[in-house]
Amino acid sequence: MSFFLAFGLGALAVLALAILRGRMLAFPAQRAGDYAGKGPEFDIRRHINGPILCEGVIYGPTGRVASRFVADFEARWEGNAGTMTEEFRYDSGATQNRRWDFTLGNDGHIRAQAPDVVGDGEGWQKGSAVHLRYRIRLPEDAGGHVLDVVDWMYLMENGTIMNRSQFRKFGIPVAELVATMRPKGAA
Repeated sequence: MSFFLAFGLGALAVLALAILRGRMLAFPAQRAGDYAGKGPEFDIRRHINGPILCEGVIYGPTGRVASRFVADFEARWEGNAGTMTEEFRYDSGATQNRRWDFTLGNDGHIRAQAPDVVGDGEGWQKGSAVHLRYRIRLPEDAGGHVLDVVDWMYLMENGTIMNRSQFRKFGIPVAELVATMRPKGAA
């Protein structure tokens, strides 16, 4: 076997293992069923409802904090249809507003829509977790890129929601968000 053929096959094997690791062992490999039967039971109609304070950080592709934010959310539900407005204030002084529309199926399936989301977001609530996948278009001043988002929210015993989201472009992680969400007025 020639050196170039062996090198090429080795490089393909390394690439295949890296892709397999990213899909089978990393953050995006979680499934909603992993949290079925684990409490406390997360019901988005109850736990993402009313005025909510959100505080978080966004990590860039190097793993360093790229931005910090505080946000006020207001969520309302009528049966299985909900809306949530978000008002973000970033450490740079920038602000951002978004409105989500949610539909919750009786089986726990979630459909989510927002003006900067390409198509519909899809996800599930099971056990103590909520999972969403969607594609988001960044504002033009941030490049206007469309990123794939994997979003996980975990309900804690005290009612706080821990949120972790990964943003990818062409399958490569480019940012990560970690935030807390809790009812306003809660300690």
